[in-house]
Amino acid sequence: MPRIPYVDPKTITDPEVAAYLDLARREGTPRPESQAIRANVPTVLRAFSEAWDLTFRNGVCDHNVKELCRVYVSKSIDCEY
Repeated sequence: MPRIPYVDPKTITDPEVAAYLDLARREGTPRPESQAIRANVPTVLRAFSEAWDLTFRNGVCDHNVKELCRVYVSKSIDCEY
């Protein structure tokens, strides 16, 4: 199984990437560990973070529906979180 390392936050020079990691660390979502992996490719981190913000932070969908979607996705991929 491939292992992708977390990016060390101290090595990040891009302020936008650093801000996404800091936001994840402070709020817990998206998971900071996942964001640290995405930070290996800043364009991936940006795209994911923008979609996350539009969907979960600034979306019009009720929070309970979002939680049901998370549970559905977790169950459909056998995620044990």
